[in-house]
Amino acid sequence: MAASHRFIAIALVICLSAVGFHTSLSAAERPNIVLIIADDMGWEDCRPYGNPRVQTPSLQRLAREGMRFENMILTCSSCSPSRSSLITSRFPHSTGAEQLHWPLPKEQVTFVEHLRKAGYWTAVAGKWHLGNGVRDRLDIIHDVGTAGFQLPTEEEKKKPKPKVKSTAPNPNPSGAEAWVATLQQRPKDKPFFLWLAAVDPHRDYAPKVIAKPHQPEDVSVPPYLPDNAETRQDLALYYDEIGRLDENVGKVLDEIKAQGLEDSTVVLFMTDNGRPFPRCKTTLYDSGIKSPFLIRWPGKVPSGATCQSLLSSIDIAPTILEIAGVAAPAQFQGVSFLKVLTEPESRVRKAAFSEHNWHDFEARSRSARTERFKYIRNEYPDQPNTPPADAVRSPTFQSMRKLRDEGKLTGLQKTCFTKPLAAEELYDIQADPHELKNLAADPKFAAELAELRAALDTWKRETRDEPPAARTPDEFDRETGEPLPGRKRPRLPPK
Repeated sequence: MAASHRFIAIALVICLSAVGFHTSLSAAERPNIVLIIADDMGWEDCRPYGNPRVQTPSLQRLAREGMRFENMILTCSSCSPSRSSLITSRFPHSTGAEQLHWPLPKEQVTFVEHLRKAGYWTAVAGKWHLGNGVRDRLDIIHDVGTAGFQLPTEEEKKKPKPKVKSTAPNPNPSGAEAWVATLQQRPKDKPFFLWLAAVDPHRDYAPKVIAKPHQPEDVSVPPYLPDNAETRQDLALYYDEIGRLDENVGKVLDEIKAQGLEDSTVVLFMTDNGRPFPRCKTTLYDSGIKSPFLIRWPGKVPSGATCQSLLSSIDIAPTILEIAGVAAPAQFQGVSFLKVLTEPESRVRKAAFSEHNWHDFEARSRSARTERFKYIRNEYPDQPNTPPADAVRSPTFQSMRKLRDEGKLTGLQKTCFTKPLAAEELYDIQADPHELKNLAADPKFAAELAELRAALDTWKRETRDEPPAARTPDEFDRETGEPLPGRKRPRLPPK
């Protein structure tokens, strides 16, 4: 078998097989599970991932007491499609909710339902962003910053719906207002699963959200952004919201400890996509699709461990179900990485696939990533890599516009304005972690390009990834971020 064909076969067997798991566990043996999701946090913007300038002692605590994963790849660098993919263990285009704001169709199966059926008490506190289809079917209870996944029994349906009260409305909410209260008000006779979804560090930003705000001189400016006062102040406010998120993670960890649940509770931390800055969120570079990922499970996961194994966010749902001793449904496209938790050197996949679809602006790209290489195919190369509309309105992007017009941007910093895009991009991530040197035209890497190109073709065919009949037009101006005249939210997917 040719090397390229062998690579594709292995990649697809590992990545696309729907795997069922079942372990016979009693309710008392099933661990509690807490999944904490940041909103728009770059993978490297915390102390465990090498940035000591961001105030993240709680995340450092999680890393010290658990395992840090270096290669967790999201299926999408866009809020709601990423979450839809996470909760269903399916690629965004397979969920019917691949564009921003498209609701998750009610026929989609979530891993949370299977936990509930297995006897778990389940709830989500914080940001939802998945629409009404699944929410209504799961009888989710809403309050300020809170919502529950609860599937009521017939007896429960006759009772008034309980609500976990959060703090008073906040013009700049963290999304964590009800996290601790949800833990405190849970039933004490069942294992529980909590989906704790922050709003931090999503834009817009406000000053003084933490007691000791970060200063512009504290930040680390990546090479694709201009190192100027506007960018530094913008990043400092972004750091502040990560700091507030970290404080709320710490409160959850303290509450788990106060209830004597540390040894029986698995805690996972991740983000839905990268930082909301140019060349990050909504791109398929690692600044957009690589997630910080920490797991603490005392007695099971070795403390202070690091794992280099390549993982995809569609793998999280089957892993959680296997932890709970629950069989994964056949429609899951991810694979459990449970064995990696005790054997960090083991591998469960050869490649991770990601996609970018409409998010404020028309776009369509696909990527295949190994531990060393990243291949990106831009299917709408006529459009530039414009960041999300809120990032376009940011001080950083607006300063970049000014510098561009003055001819002062470097080549690396012009990429979000450049069009047409390269139809194909290839990066050696180990040698070029910021993905600044496109190797697609370099004959030295022709074999790697051919392998990843073929792997992506096979993935698209196997997952039925077809281009839409018509493009979804821009909703905002690409220079100012302001709504266009006659703006319309993207159409709902066909039924």
